[in-house]
Formats: sequence, structure tokens, C-alpha cells
Amino acid sequence: MSTYRAPLSDMQFVMNELAGLSEIATLPGYEEATPDTVAVILEEASRFATDVLDPLNASGDREGATRLPDGSVRTPEGFKAAYEQFVQSGWNGVNKPAAYGGQHLPQLVAAGIEEMWHAANMAFDLCPLLTQGAIDAIELVGTPEQKARFLPPMVAGTWTGTMNLTEPQAGSDLAAVRMRAEPQADGTYKLYGQKIFITYGEHDFTDNIIHLVLARTPDAPAGVKGISLFLVPKFLVDENGSLGRRNDVQCVSLEHKLGIHASPTAVMAYGDHGGAVGYLIGEKNRGLEAMFIMMNQARFSVGMEGVGLSERAYQRAVDYARQRVQGRAVGIDKQGKPAPIIEHPDIRRMLMTMRAYTEAMRALGYVTAAAMDNARHAREPSERAQHQAFVDLMIPIVKGWCTETAQEVTYLGVQVHGGMGFIEETGAAQYSRDARIITIYEGTTGIQANDLVGRKMTRDDGATAKRVAAQIDKVAAHLASQDDASLNAIGVRLAAATAALQNAIDWMLASYAAKPRTALAGSVPYLNLWGVVCGGWQMARAAKVAVDRLAQGEGDATFMRTKIATARFYAESLLPLAEAYAQAVVSGSPGALALTAEQF
Repeated sequence: MSTYRAPLSDMQFVMNELAGLSEIATLPGYEEATPDTVAVILEEASRFATDVLDPLNASGDREGATRLPDGSVRTPEGFKAAYEQFVQSGWNGVNKPAAYGGQHLPQLVAAGIEEMWHAANMAFDLCPLLTQGAIDAIELVGTPEQKARFLPPMVAGTWTGTMNLTEPQAGSDLAAVRMRAEPQADGTYKLYGQKIFITYGEHDFTDNIIHLVLARTPDAPAGVKGISLFLVPKFLVDENGSLGRRNDVQCVSLEHKLGIHASPTAVMAYGDHGGAVGYLIGEKNRGLEAMFIMMNQARFSVGMEGVGLSERAYQRAVDYARQRVQGRAVGIDKQGKPAPIIEHPDIRRMLMTMRAYTEAMRALGYVTAAAMDNARHAREPSERAQHQAFVDLMIPIVKGWCTETAQEVTYLGVQVHGGMGFIEETGAAQYSRDARIITIYEGTTGIQANDLVGRKMTRDDGATAKRVAAQIDKVAAHLASQDDASLNAIGVRLAAATAALQNAIDWMLASYAAKPRTALAGSVPYLNLWGVVCGGWQMARAAKVAVDRLAQGEGDATFMRTKIATARFYAESLLPLAEAYAQAVVSGSPGALALTAEQF
């Protein structure tokens, strides 16, 4: 099986040329994140991903996590030691505040590092991923005492964090949450109930696990407005930060899953033996707002999981296609000798599709990460607001489109292998299985699409959506006017795709106002439309940079020519999907509602 190799050249190209790393390094607090420094950090992360995480991925999938009779959980062999190395190397606090022991690097840099962890061993990285979100929630809405007590060990990674939303009867409908939180005389709460699908709810990496749990107080109003957020540690923590007695929270079982076998997905019971001690985080009855701090960061990270898994599937497929000899290479070998399958035209098509999608997703993810940095640290409030509006629009697209596209890319990875792709030993099947969860994590694609339409687009009457579409159209027009044949072809295709997007935006705004049910029936094709066009936008920008660099004699000429060819393939083979998606939105949405429930 192949070894994961971080695509450092493309990662640095996107960071520097598309996401504006040099500009990010001028923001307050990010001055040390220069391109040279970041290059060294990425190189070190690449070594850890290749040498430590990647070798454990297949073995961890085979062994899986195990719940022991005493309720503890054992992770696969090598995982605990890898986590100890991860923590000792400081990777857990890459973009966390220096005040709590973090390195305070930009989200843009963290996104690149995170992509490597996802690609090398997604099941391992799910643990620090959830911890990052818990840190963000406590930092933003916790009390000073809660921050001082819990954040330093969580930032260091010596404690981990979880997110506890889902209950057996509730699913994604958080209004149906029944977990009870009874107030106590000392200001704490006792929690009672059960949560399901809790990633790393129990494990052997650390001594303590900090659970963030949605629950209702006795006087809470019905619905989502009556949900509060509570911090429930596995072991209680005294004022000095020392661990005390075990809290009344237990893992009662682990789920048996299609993929990510090494990641323990726990059913957690709270209060079976007198009540689990919890601390209110933020304001009472406003827990969902606080939880969405975690949720939005997690949604972005899950989108980056799509990038990482796609890159890994692509690398494995390329390596296999170079080694597998079968059939005659039509149009190349006149003697009829067997050739590596990478010489077959349809294999090239599949590999090019995998490559183009992965590069487009990476670019969109990194550009969104840079906007997060600007939204937090740009000097002018108006700049911060504009960047935040872009981030809000992009989060459901990055999460929804990148995870859906990863299904296609990992599927093609299996297909390139042919029959061997269906055999677990080759490794291609694991990426397809692992990728299946990411369209469901942190809200299904339908939920992301509803969020895009019902919140992110309509709350400003489509102003941000129209502004972004106009930016894309400007790039398309500029490229279409170029003498370079590739740039011209890319610009023409991007212009057609953007016109389809603009038409769909207008339809969606009008339809949602008049017939929201019809609009939401087309929300997933609408989200995919945005993803395909935004991916094409970033690939078009990349092609223009590459053409300019070649003209100036700068950079790696082979890399630049490859980037141009990949961007043109995306424009001519994948961007036409935009017009089909737009047609499905505008004309096809009513058809989704044509049958009654009884007719299905």
C-alpha cells in the first residue's frame, strides 16, 4: 500500500497565492506566521502525518476501538502513544490563544495542518477536532474561572473535549432534547439522561474528558429556546486544577459503524448513580447559541475532512495505476504490450477528476479559513463584518459540497483499482467507508443546504450571495478576455456557470419568500451549484497565477503547467455541472413535491 505524502507544493501555493498568507501575517497577533515560518511548520506536520499517523490508519481500522467490561475504552494499538507524541509536539494548540498555552497561529495554517491529519488518519484526528470546538465554546462564553480551570489542559491536549447533542429520540431535532439539569444549592447542576453518537466520549488518551452537554433546566421553555449548555467533566476538578472523584458519567456502549472503526463512538449515560455534576456554560436557555460556536468550527473541519480523504484516495489511486499492468495502451503502444493502467484514457479521466476536485476543495477551504482570520483580526470593523458574512455563507458550502464531493472522489479511487478496490487489503475501500460519515456529521447535507438558504442567504436578502457571485463573474470576464487559450477557455466556462448561479440566486430568493417548501426542495442542488462554481472560481484564480508565473520565469514550471491543465480540466469537464444544478433548482424543485407521502 502507498504512503501518504502531504501535497506541500499545492498547499503552499494555495496559502500564498490564493488565500493571502502574507496579508494574514500583517494582522495583529499573526506577525510570526510568515510564509517561510509556515513552510517549516507544514514540513514538520507532514513528517508527523507520514511517519506516525499514516502507518496506524489501516491497522486501527482493522482492530477498532473496544469497550472493556468496566466501561473504559481501549483505542487500537499505537494510538495512545501517537496521541502522546501529538501533544508533546504541541500540535493540539496550533491556533489557540497564547494566554492558555496555544501557539496562536492563523486558522489558515491550522486548516492546512488539519488536512494532513484527516488524510493520514481521520479516525485519530476526530479526537483533537472535537477538543478544538470545546475550547472555542469555553473561551467565548465561559466564566473567567471556567477558562482558567479547564482551558490550559485542553489547549495542551492533556484533557480532551466532546460535544453532546444527540439523543435517541431527538436526532437532529434539538428541540426534542430531554436531558435534565437540576440546579443545586452550590450553583452546580445534576444532569440525568442519555446521549448517543458521542465521538471519543470515552477513550484512553487522557486522564480527563470535558463533555459539553445540551440539557434542560426544570423551568426551561419548550423548544430550542429552552436548551442550556453544561460542562460535565469525567473527573471533577478542584480549584487548583487537580482531579478529584469520578463524575456520574459513563460510556454504556460503543456503536458498530461502517467506517472510522478506530474512533470510539459512544453512548453516554449521565446520572445513573445520583446525578452527573455539571456547570452552566454561558447564559441559561441560550445553550444552542453557545453550542453553535463549536458546531460552526466543526462543520468547517468536517469539510476539510473531505479534502484530506480525497487527497489520500487520489494518492493511493495514482500509485496503484502506475504499478498495475493490464491491457494495451491504445494509441501509444503499437506492439500490443501490456501497459500500466495509468496509460488508459478512462483511468486518466478518473484520476484527473479526483485531482481537480481535490485541488478545488482545498483552495475553497483555505480561502474560507483566511476569511475567518480576517473576520477576527482585520483592523476595520467594516472589513471584519464583510469577511464574516463571507465565512457565514461559505461554511455550509465547504461542509456540504466538500463532503459530498469526497463521496465521488473516494468512489473513483475504488473504481481505479477495479476489482482490487473492493478488497480491503488494498486500502481504497477504507477511504470510501470513512468518507461516508462526513456528509452526516454536524448536520446532514440537507441541513447544511437549509442553513444556506434559510439563514445565510436570506438574512441579508441575498446581498452577500450576490456580492460573491459578482466577484466570481469579474474573474470570469477577465480571464475570458485573455489571449492565453487556457485562460480564455476557463473564463468562458466560468462565466456560463456564474450566470447559472446568479439566475438560481434570484429564483431562490423569490421562491423562498413565496413558497419556502418548494425552495427547500431544491436546496441541496443549490448548495452543490455554489460548491461547483466556487471551486471553479478558485481554480480559475490559480490558473491565472500559474500563467503569470510562467511568463515571468518564476516558480516550478512543471507545477505551474500542471496547475493550468488541471484548472482547464475542471472548467471544461466539471463546471458544466453548474448549469445542470441550476436547472434542477429552478425547474426541478416542484417535482420533488409532486407525490403525496402515500404515493412513495
